[in-house]
Amino acid sequence: MIWNHLGRRTSKKNRGILSLMALLLLSVTVGCNQSNTDIGETSEQTPPAQEAAATEKIKVVATILPTYLFTKAVAGDAADVSILVPPTTDVHDYQSTPDNVKAISTASILVKNGLGLEEFLDNTVKNAENPNLIIIDASKGIKIIDKISPVDETVTEDGHDHDHDHADGNPHVWLDPVLVKQQVTNIRDGLIAANSANKATYEANAAAYIQELDNLDQEFQQTLQKTPNCTFITFHDAFPYLAQRYNLKQVAVVQLPEDQLSPADVQKAVKAVKKYNAKALFSEPGVDNKLLTSLGKDLNVTVRNLDSLETTGGDTNPQYYFQAMKANLQTLEAGCK
Repeated sequence: MIWNHLGRRTSKKNRGILSLMALLLLSVTVGCNQSNTDIGETSEQTPPAQEAAATEKIKVVATILPTYLFTKAVAGDAADVSILVPPTTDVHDYQSTPDNVKAISTASILVKNGLGLEEFLDNTVKNAENPNLIIIDASKGIKIIDKISPVDETVTEDGHDHDHDHADGNPHVWLDPVLVKQQVTNIRDGLIAANSANKATYEANAAAYIQELDNLDQEFQQTLQKTPNCTFITFHDAFPYLAQRYNLKQVAVVQLPEDQLSPADVQKAVKAVKKYNAKALFSEPGVDNKLLTSLGKDLNVTVRNLDSLETTGGDTNPQYYFQAMKANLQTLEAGCK
């Protein structure tokens, strides 16, 4: 005789029924593996079965500050989101670290800006050896700009070439609030595909953030329509999407800025201001502006900071995007008067 969990003996007939039920339970478990599914680049592939319970948090890694801000906004408390490139570091010349490899090796999802910006990423993902990693391309479906801004690509007198070729087009799409809406949508859809248990959370968070982006876009439209065709000079070719969206004209002195501007960079700025009769000259936070102080006086042009949001002092709250962009709007408005 066999005793069941209630202490009663089980008959031969019942034992047969129990055995059949056990076989049925064993047959419903199926395991499957899939390698590096890229949600932004291959829509035909099906992501691996990584469904987590609603109470569990999947691990998500975002590459750069803007991508992190958008991912964190959508994920909220439903996922554990971290950033690969420190927010105080420029991504253009970034070299991956062992910590980056470790982070990717244990992550379920990697969110990238794409458009060739994260040049370090391919080898880092390869070294991480995470066959189940899902990669979300936040820029999927965005119409890219190759070159809309005149850029002086001359090698400076110190022999350093400031040109930085983006073969996939200009990657700074996050500086256009309308395009950010598409990035947020791509991130939302990628998170839902990988973790449908939290679909309602991702949808609600994305909708709220997109509403804020709509409000920001309207604020830009209303403010900058007062200064149509304003030409502004920058030391970084980061603003062509913003310029195109709001009927401005950007002239970039170099594509990729350095921490310290060379005398040659300043001379290019002088020529650009005179050539285009520019109303505004913009540097970036973190760039040494000593040479620009005298330049502004000579040209009777005020030098202001325009933030590309590639780096920050450490603020990683999703609302930082709106704070920085509204500050940029005020700067543009003042510089274009």
